[in-house]
Amino acid sequence: MDHVISGVAKFQKEVFPGKKATFKKLANGQNPEVLFITCADSRIDPNLVTQTEPGELFICRNAGNIVPPHSNQTGGMTASIEFAVAALGVSHIVVCGHTDCGAMKGAINPEGLDELPHVKEWLGHCRCASAVVKEKCGEIGLEHLDMLTEENVVQQLQHLRTHPAVAAKLASGQVKLHGWVYHIESGSVLCYNSTSGKFEPMDQVYAESKLTSA
Repeated sequence: MDHVISGVAKFQKEVFPGKKATFKKLANGQNPEVLFITCADSRIDPNLVTQTEPGELFICRNAGNIVPPHSNQTGGMTASIEFAVAALGVSHIVVCGHTDCGAMKGAINPEGLDELPHVKEWLGHCRCASAVVKEKCGEIGLEHLDMLTEENVVQQLQHLRTHPAVAAKLASGQVKLHGWVYHIESGSVLCYNSTSGKFEPMDQVYAESKLTSA
């Protein structure tokens, strides 16, 4: 914890002064372009991976980068999505999974989560992804972890479409959806191509053409 506290002091002394104008502007409001939904895993840093500054990403994090399907029961993710889309007017939504995801390991073996009942229930939102992988492979195990990670991103994109605020903006072309998987060891990012149904490497050509779409 000591290094965290000293980090605050370093931020205030060395970092903040160089970005003072930015923070002065942000002190009175925000106008992010992107809603970035990713895992709570400590190894994922959305601003580091995307090289973005404060105010550019509206970030939502939870175990497994999950988007519960819309329902009449209000939850933190539902409220945050609605606020980002309907109030802040984000024009892009990214669902970003990652390699070696503990939540996906739990989804593969839900019986091992009996001592973590809330985690087990939360990962019920990954059941569709697990079922798809099992249907394709005849079984599901840790050897299918990467496949499940990708499929989970695809299914969470489907869940996003059930949220009224998102559906409305998709219908009018004001929002685009993007599915990513971040590879921790290599730093590479794979992006879902809805035309091919495959995850493809993000490179400069990809970034410029914005292949990922709703």
